[in-house]
Amino acid sequence: MPDRAMNIILAGLPFLLSAVLAVVMGFAIQRGATCMVAAVDEVVSKRRFARLVAMLSASLWVLAGLLIAQAYGVLPKAPAGYAVTGWTIAGGALLGFGAFVGRACVFGAIARFGNGEWSYLMVPVGFFAGCATVAPLFSPMMPKPLTHGSAVLDAGAWVACILLLLVVAQVFRAHRKARRETDASAATMPARFGFAAHVWSPGAATTVIGITFFFMMLLVGPWAYTEALADVARKMSHDLLPRGLLMFALFAGAFTGGLTARRFGSTPVTLSRLTRCFASGVLMGWGSLLIPGGNDGLILVGMPLLFAYAWVAMACMALAIGTAMVTARVVTGDVAEHAGQQS
Repeated sequence: MPDRAMNIILAGLPFLLSAVLAVVMGFAIQRGATCMVAAVDEVVSKRRFARLVAMLSASLWVLAGLLIAQAYGVLPKAPAGYAVTGWTIAGGALLGFGAFVGRACVFGAIARFGNGEWSYLMVPVGFFAGCATVAPLFSPMMPKPLTHGSAVLDAGAWVACILLLLVVAQVFRAHRKARRETDASAATMPARFGFAAHVWSPGAATTVIGITFFFMMLLVGPWAYTEALADVARKMSHDLLPRGLLMFALFAGAFTGGLTARRFGSTPVTLSRLTRCFASGVLMGWGSLLIPGGNDGLILVGMPLLFAYAWVAMACMALAIGTAMVTARVVTGDVAEHAGQQS
């Protein structure tokens, strides 16, 4: 009996560790206000690329981890790539337009929920609806994984070490810059808020996201909540219960982040907000299956592994968000609700 109990505990340990990591990841997403919409808005409004660079830095953390895992034979299954087609471009554009409509990508929706914006719970609901309706509406050819994997994974652990050194150096530079930028404001606020400002800057937060994402992928395989919703919609019942629990842990981490940062405030739930968030989720659900892949997996896995479809899809997503923002500001003078705004 003791041996059986120990075996059960050991079998469940990877999931328990992953649940803890999911909470930490959700916390980091909320604190760092991680969002592709906010990153593109920063480029359009301020001509700054800090958030985009932070996202790419997070992808390098994942790549370094994948290289080390591959070199030591502990990578369960190498991620697959897909061919670039017209559906890739259309999917990226839909993903971007959907993020613009909701003023948040799939990461940003988690952060906004963590701020007490309850309407953003409709984003995963809409995402599910989009995944369930993409086949009858678009009738796309089912994408098939490429027969060859990423050549990057054959580079070896020594390349991973170089990457880690480069990323760590970038993190230290970003940390020093964030600290200088917050020194003035820290003088007018309690010390703990000044400390939190640089600890959870976008660069630091995305580093935590990259590291937690990699270890969760190593422990439980593909787990992203967007993939779980897509699998439910397509009636693919692979490990849906544990992945659903990880999704709950992710949102719980964001909720905790909002409470502890004192950003949490109940935003009125209106029909227009619910409709906008639902429509955003539908569009992003369509786009993610046409590509295939959500912006979380594309940024953190596809792009660092140099899969062309991921780069094309993310370029189309960023272009769609930027074009929509510029058009809205020309027509109305500004976006009705500032992209990536935090309460």
